[in-house]
Amino acid sequence: MLSTPFKRGLLAGATALALTAFLAPTSALAQKSTTWRVQSHWPSSSSSYEDSLVRIKNVIEERTDGRVKLKLYPAGALFKAQQTFDAVKRGTIQMGTISPAYAQNQMSLAGIASGLPFAFRNVWEAAYFHKSMGFEDMLRDEAAEEGVYWSTDKVYPTEMVVDRPINSMDDFKGLKIRSSGALQTFLTEAGASASYIPGGELYTALSSGVVDGAHWGAAQGAASMSLYEVAKYHVKPALNIAGTDVFIINQKALDKLSDEDAKTVKQALDEQFWVRTNEYLYKEQIALAKAMAEQDVQITTLPDDVQQHLTEVAKKSWEEQGKRSDDAAEALDKLKRMLSDLGYLDANG
Repeated sequence: MLSTPFKRGLLAGATALALTAFLAPTSALAQKSTTWRVQSHWPSSSSSYEDSLVRIKNVIEERTDGRVKLKLYPAGALFKAQQTFDAVKRGTIQMGTISPAYAQNQMSLAGIASGLPFAFRNVWEAAYFHKSMGFEDMLRDEAAEEGVYWSTDKVYPTEMVVDRPINSMDDFKGLKIRSSGALQTFLTEAGASASYIPGGELYTALSSGVVDGAHWGAAQGAASMSLYEVAKYHVKPALNIAGTDVFIINQKALDKLSDEDAKTVKQALDEQFWVRTNEYLYKEQIALAKAMAEQDVQITTLPDDVQQHLTEVAKKSWEEQGKRSDDAAEALDKLKRMLSDLGYLDANG
């Protein structure tokens, strides 16, 4: 006959076994992974495809223990880059990368986000504007109204490469330049002939003379796209300095994650901003030095009269962006106050 303590032990063990069996399906379900489809606006040859997109894939998958996986597609693999925002909004894909210029029809702040020309002079200024002066929060609030979570990938300069030096205003006005977004409008208003060409078609357009110059990031972007093979002049100063690469996520897809995993994804993206901004600047210097040494690339600075002309045109374009909404007007006021504090604008802007 079994003793009472022994029977109690058997009962406890049986209860624990039954409880384990009951909880096992739930535990397994909790560990089930989800895969997000992610289309980039970067071709696979672009430096940022590997350094930004592949990096964030690895970080998210590692920190969620594989519960959130990213399936990557380069520019144009599923649809045109300019359709990515709407695809993410609808949930056709769960995540994407874009230039803010591609979201100008959906977001009134997109023109400012893609970089007001001749505003910031240093990368740290644009980073401070985003993260310390509330511009990133404004972007996230506006994107949230579209059902999209917004996170700027990095801040960096946008600089042109051209196939001949620009020594005069006539030289500038004779250029055919590949551009996009607010910069495309700005360059056209300044007198050049600017047009949009997808990244995958850019090298062919430049090498065949369809365009005389282009911007794709700065030195690192130009090198990764082989633009220095056909355009030997790297133009200073920067056309703009801005957060011109962005991660966007369908909010419903983000909400389906556990609180822990959603927090991990957001933290990884916030960290990415600082990691990639600093890394990009470092690699910029290396890329430009290598291009000069190995491909006979020359740095050319726009003549003073051209810079003055561009600055005056730029200020007018700022005002146009500020008219797009109350939020845009607020963001522009913040920007102008900052530039004034830095001594770049007089009291009258």
